[in-house]
Amino acid sequence: MDGQAAPINHPERTMDNTVPEGTRRIIDGRERVFYSDYWVKTYTVPEDTLQAKRKLIGALTRRLFNHVEHGLNIPGSRLNEARKSYEDETDPERRRVKGAMLAGALFNRAADIFTKLVELQSVGIEIQSDNALMRECGRCLQEALGLGRLVLHRSGEEGIDELWGEPFKAFSIPLEDFYESRYVKIALTLRDIDRIAGAIAANFGPLPCFAGLGPHVQAFACAAKTKTETLRTDPDIFDVWTSFVTAGERLCAHFNAAAMPEGLEDQHLVADGRQLLQRGRDLISDITRARTPMPKSAQEYIERCEAYSARCARAETRA
Repeated sequence: MDGQAAPINHPERTMDNTVPEGTRRIIDGRERVFYSDYWVKTYTVPEDTLQAKRKLIGALTRRLFNHVEHGLNIPGSRLNEARKSYEDETDPERRRVKGAMLAGALFNRAADIFTKLVELQSVGIEIQSDNALMRECGRCLQEALGLGRLVLHRSGEEGIDELWGEPFKAFSIPLEDFYESRYVKIALTLRDIDRIAGAIAANFGPLPCFAGLGPHVQAFACAAKTKTETLRTDPDIFDVWTSFVTAGERLCAHFNAAAMPEGLEDQHLVADGRQLLQRGRDLISDITRARTPMPKSAQEYIERCEAYSARCARAETRA
């Protein structure tokens, strides 16, 4: 394999170069939009108001803090302290963490400003786009975006720059355009899930202890992709989330104990495989919950699967 594992088929995947990007169709009674070979579920765009943007930015900020490393949710009221601590720090490792904390404070300061602007608007005070507080809000979000490169995903493997850019994007462009940009990213997320699932199926399926794994991989990939395109406010979320969790549990529980080799070295090799399989489940879960591609982690995991398959082949040759 060359790292581009064959994707598991998804019910909404269409390998058709004749379909223009952004095409919308009703599929099984639900509108979907076509990007990167996937038909992604769409949602109604709210009216483009300050109130709607405040709610969206608040939700995006909570989502951001939920997926990045711990300790970054610094109140906006402590922005000056966070900035001074960052600027005074000279150790590179500590400076990275303090820069991430400063980014968190900037996001919360922007959310605080937006909340006050919405309160003013609710009592009849008209807020223009060139309002000084609007400009300050945009500046905070833009600075936080610049610091986002210092922040790691909660797994510690890589950053997710897209999460840091979304609140600023939601602030600076029409909501309709923001939703469309999310559909593009969701399609790319579905592609990452397929690539990882394809690597698991291709490299673990032929191994005796993991024989029969394929259907569990496919079920988990399909559940993960459905979860990726489903908002938490969707009525289907209860069944969607349950299916996703249980499919992941079945994937990691699948093991042919009768095929366990007798040699201690080979048993350790099998144990390594079970850990690698669980890491694949966890990586797909991270990508699914963040609803954002993690290309570095995906590629590294695919390469680890290929390396593990090669180790197993060498062990079989020795036997």
